This record gives sequence, structure tokens and C-alpha cells, in this order.
Amino acid sequence: MTPIKNIFDPAVVQELIARIESLTPTTQPVWGTMHVAQMLAHCNVTYEMVYENKHPRPNVLMRFILTKFIKPAVVGDKPYPKSSRTAPAFVIKTDKIFADEKARLLGYLNTTAAHGPSFFEGKESLSFGKLTSAEWNAMFYKHLDHHLRQFGA
Repeated sequence: MTPIKNIFDPAVVQELIARIESLTPTTQPVWGTMHVAQMLAHCNVTYEMVYENKHPRPNVLMRFILTKFIKPAVVGDKPYPKSSRTAPAFVIKTDKIFADEKARLLGYLNTTAAHGPSFFEGKESLSFGKLTSAEWNAMFYKHLDHHLRQFGA
């Protein structure tokens, strides 16, 4: 198992940017059913939950379930399995504009790196409660890496 890279490291950010830049509006998935623009929009949801007030907080019961059963897979060391299920907020059913979603993702990635790990230490997640910066890193990097690999990037 490859260690999770540090999304707060400028070299890792540049690697991720290069991978995102390698995508085109016609890049096809290696697995799954999303189009590339939908995948970028899907990846943006993680950052929307941090930087925008557009997603509702799950109710107490759902947060308990998410924290006890889903959080370990999201912030743990294991990569996500191909075609794994996703939360409803992450399901992108409509067509998206590739250039817009790509620009948003690059912006979120740069903003996250600029904030650095201290900004995220103990920061509250909508779904999982307070996370360490290492847990935020794992969540951010694993999710983005998973979907870039899905599109061969």
C-alpha cells in the first residue's frame, strides 16, 4: 500500500495540478459512469463542504452512522475501491461545464494548500465532526487521487 501523500506539500499540489491539467473534456473513465466534467464537480463537493455553506449538515443519527462506520474508510490508509458507493450530496446527475469545474477544483486545491495543515487541525467536518489535519489530508488526497486514477490521470 502506497502512503498517502501530503496535500499541503507544494510538490504534491503541483503533481495533482499536472494530473488535473492532463484531463480534457473528452477524457474517458477507466471505470465508472461519470463523465469527466461530472467527476470534477463530484470532487469539488468535498471542498464545497469546507468553504461554502451550500450543503446541509446531516442529522444527529446520520452523523453518528457516518462517524462510526464511514469515517474510518474515508480518513484511513486504504485506497477507495473502484466503483464504491457515494453519499447523495456527491452524486452529480446533470451535465457540467468541464472548464468551470476544472477551474473550481484548481482553486480549491490551491486554497487548501495555502491554508496549510494548521488551518485544518481540529476543524469541524460536516459529516465526521472534528478531524485532525492528517485526517483532512487523507480525505482530500485519497478522494482526488481515486478519481484522477479513474480517468487515467
